Amino acid sequence: MTAHAVLAFDFGLKRIGIASGDTLTRTPAPRPAAICGPAGPDWDAIAREVRALAPGVLVVGAPYNVDGSEGTMSAAVRHFAAELERRFALPVQMVDERYSSLEGNEALKSRRASGARRRRVQRADIDSAAATVILGRWFAGENNQGMRCRK
Repeated sequence: MTAHAVLAFDFGLKRIGIASGDTLTRTPAPRPAAICGPAGPDWDAIAREVRALAPGVLVVGAPYNVDGSEGTMSAAVRHFAAELERRFALPVQMVDERYSSLEGNEALKSRRASGARRRRVQRADIDSAAATVILGRWFAGENNQGMRCRK
């Protein structure tokens, strides 16, 4: 079986968490988060990650509410996912991101408490930890076909 790299994104209005993994080990790892400001995402930073890892697929966290309805960020996330697909000519798949930031934050706190992580947890770390949760869900087969990336 050939391993393919996968990049996952946790879209936010200030930062975009990024995680990578491959289809052989199926182990997600955080990457540096990209800034997202008034002018939009730092596409140069995202392009560097895409060039460096040459993924076969991109995964984006789809924001849903607790009741399963689309979250307030859904339109912005769909736009981001469609732009990823357009810019990099790669398939983009959506995965339910509910509670991914909370899970990522708890994992970081646990690593810090155990001594496995020494430096303080920053917001960008939490965003990329959330992206690792999203990628882990994708590896587990939790592809969400309900929310499409195209508008």
